[in-house]
Amino acid sequence: MSPETPAVPAQLTVGFDLDMTLIDSRPGIKAAYQALSAETGTFIDADEAVTRLGPPLDEELAYWFPEAEIPAMADRYREIYPTHAIEPTPAMPGAREAIEAVRALGGRAIVVTAKHEPNARLHLAHLGIEPDAVIGWLWAEAKAAALREYGAQVYVGDHVGDVRGARTAGALSVAVPTGPCPEPELRAAGADVVLADLTALPQWLAGYVRAQAASPAVRA
Repeated sequence: MSPETPAVPAQLTVGFDLDMTLIDSRPGIKAAYQALSAETGTFIDADEAVTRLGPPLDEELAYWFPEAEIPAMADRYREIYPTHAIEPTPAMPGAREAIEAVRALGGRAIVVTAKHEPNARLHLAHLGIEPDAVIGWLWAEAKAAALREYGAQVYVGDHVGDVRGARTAGALSVAVPTGPCPEPELRAAGADVVLADLTALPQWLAGYVRAQAASPAVRA
């Protein structure tokens, strides 16, 4: 390809985290922990647990159960989760519009989350949010595998783990301080862009696409 010939750009692909990025999962997760606590007789401070959303379930269960019991408790939590957690969980402001903004630019939107994938799909279906792909069971740097597989140029999340996943994948890290990590913490972790929330994403994304199209970097 000659220097004068424009390269064919890859399809715009934007990845999104789920909990506290696309959905406010605190009410549902709190209800699921309360149900697990009642069933097992083990105290779980559900209000405290929902301040730590992002990392894998096993990490939270380790605060409340002996190590040997965690696998069984995790399985049970996932079993009862649909009964208690789907209905009370709302979309975050701007979530649907963010997905639609990617599509309006000819792109595809994927969800890459640490959540149990079947439960992630239940949340999205319940809320009428329809990404092009949903990939579960991936946390922090491990998210990079899915982001690379789908060729994501941008990954949007609320946690420093999401920032690490984006950077490991070589994607632009767009962070929203709508979860447990405040803006200074997200910036210190290496977020390239911090938006107030997802309502700001469509305008930012349109500008990003214009800048990419105008950049000499898109030429071979």
